[in-house]
This record gives sequence, structure tokens and C-alpha cells, in this order.
Amino acid sequence: MVRRCVTGYRNFLLIVILLLMIVGTATSAGNTLFAAGATFPYPLYRAYFEKLHEVSGIRILYEALGSGEGVKALLEKRVDFGATDFFLNDSLMEQAGRDILHVPTCVGAVVLTYNLPGNPQLNLTPELIAGIFSGDISYWNDARIRWVNPGISLPRMPITVVHRYDNSGTTFMFSDYLSKVSSNWRDSVGKGKQLQFPVGYGAEGNAGVSRMVSRAEGAIGYLELAYAEEAGLPKAAVQNKSGQFIVPDTRTVSLAANVDMPQDTRISITDTDAPEGYPISGYTWLIFYRQQQYNGRTRQHAIALVDLLMWILEEGQEINPVLHYAPLPDIAKVRAKEIILSIRYGDTELLSVGSDLTDLR
Repeated sequence: MVRRCVTGYRNFLLIVILLLMIVGTATSAGNTLFAAGATFPYPLYRAYFEKLHEVSGIRILYEALGSGEGVKALLEKRVDFGATDFFLNDSLMEQAGRDILHVPTCVGAVVLTYNLPGNPQLNLTPELIAGIFSGDISYWNDARIRWVNPGISLPRMPITVVHRYDNSGTTFMFSDYLSKVSSNWRDSVGKGKQLQFPVGYGAEGNAGVSRMVSRAEGAIGYLELAYAEEAGLPKAAVQNKSGQFIVPDTRTVSLAANVDMPQDTRISITDTDAPEGYPISGYTWLIFYRQQQYNGRTRQHAIALVDLLMWILEEGQEINPVLHYAPLPDIAKVRAKEIILSIRYGDTELLSVGSDLTDLR
């Protein structure tokens, strides 16, 4: 019943977005954009959009409904752009029937947070994380946890696993990591945006996981770094490929992204090779159509989208570390700008090398 109500609420919100888009197209002169998607970067996007409106007059109406809903809304052409923590695979790209572009906005991290007496700084190995979330390790004083946490007094307390039940890019990133480091997880649970977890309780959104973990002693859950920081929750150090236990912060997340990037920016950086990189890190993207002339959208709408993207890649990056997201590495910014240069409205490109966006308005 609860899930049915949540689904109904989501559908109501998306109907509201559609109605607002119809009204907004007629009244905003292209200065209002509608979007939906990931909760993972929502604190950052909220800051982006408020600042952009202040300096440019462009208004972004964004619904943080989860990555899956953002992708769905874009595929159904109900929004100007979507936001997702997982890149679209070839099947989804073909389903769209036209080119969908991915522009990364930041590098984030999925952290393991917990609620224990005194909240000591815990170390977790890939094997421990897979064991806890599969139900193989069910008490905090399990010898395998104590082995990598010498000197810490761990209670004989049941472990309460908290996971996402909604369609989630955070879940995709977390399960993508576990599928790389644990063959048992890969073969039994796998990776995806929405999974059947063997144990635990489901919550909606990163904020929902944060609330549930903070209220339940003995709980452990996965969520985006910024949500853990905002709630003052502890963050486990996770052992990476080099054998180091890495505490997640903007520095170690940035290091995880210090790898080459394909031209379309669709890349997974979980289980990074970077010696000091945090291993459950990943990009998050804004997604949109290369051809912007569709569904009655005006050239001004397309220009507003380009303006937004370029602003994020420059001025917006200064906001990232303030809100516990890592700025984009240089290679990601180069790839993103190449993608923006390919955006078209009808038969013409919106930008050329050296263009001044103010000339487009």
C-alpha cells in the first residue's frame, strides 16, 4: 500500500511538471526549464539552480524523483533534461530513437554509514560489505569485522541493513561496485537500479536512507556522501584495490576519477585503480537530446539548456566541494564541452568554438 501511494504521488508530480511545462512554454520565453531525476546530486543541483537563476534569470524546476524516473521522463519527452547517476546503456539509447547526450556535472561517492554506540571509525573490506548486505554477516561483533578493526569494541548487536527500494542511481553505483569485487554478489544479486536485496529494509531516496539509519541503532546503509555529511553520520573507510582503507571525501573521490574518459563520457569508475582513490565513486550526469527541436520547444529553450551546461562546467564547479561533491577533472570538462558543441537546433549547431553565449540570447 505504501509503495502504491508513493507511485501515485510520483505520477501526480510528473503530471504537474507536464502541465507546468505547457504553461511555462507559453509564458517563460524559454527561460524556464523542467527536469527530473537523481536524488544523489540534489543538494548540489539545488544550489546550482538557485545561483543560475540569480545571475541569469534562467529558472530550473527540478523534481528529485530518482535516476530511473529522470531517464523515463526524458525518454517520454516530458522534461527538458533528466539527471541520472547511471549512464544509459546501448539498449536505452536505441529505445530513445534519437541521440541522447551525457554531460557529467560532478564526481560523487556512495558511502557506508552506520549507527553504533559511540560511532567509532570503522574499516570495511569489499568482502565485509558484500557479506553484510547479502546477510552472511549478521552481527556487529562478527570475527571478520573485528579482524580489520582492532582496538574497537564492537557490540553483539544485530546488523540492520537499510537499502533503497526505489529506482536508484545510487543503488546502481553501489551494486556495480559490489559486482566487481564479489563474484558471489554478482552471481546472486547482481547490479541494477532496483534490486531484490536478500536482507534489510527499504527506504526511498538518499534522504530516506539517512533518516532510517540515524533512527535505528545497529543499522548500516549506503547513501551519497553529501547526505551523510549533512546528517552528521559516520562514514566507513573502505579498502581499495591497493589495500588501503580510504575515508571518502572530495579529495579521495577526485583521485578515483583520475582516469581516462571516453568521448561520450559513459564510464564507470567504481573499484578504481587509483592508489589513493575512494573505491565507490562515480560520475553523475545531465542527459538530454542532441537535437533540441522537438515537441514545440523553442530555440530559446535550447539556448537556456546550453547556458546551464556551460555555467555548470565553469562557475558551478566552484560550488562542488562546498557541498561535498568533487569537481570534474580536466578530461571530463574537455569531453563535456565537446559534447555541448554538438548540440543542434534544427539544421544548425547552437555553438561553435569560441562562441559567446550572450550572443545567442
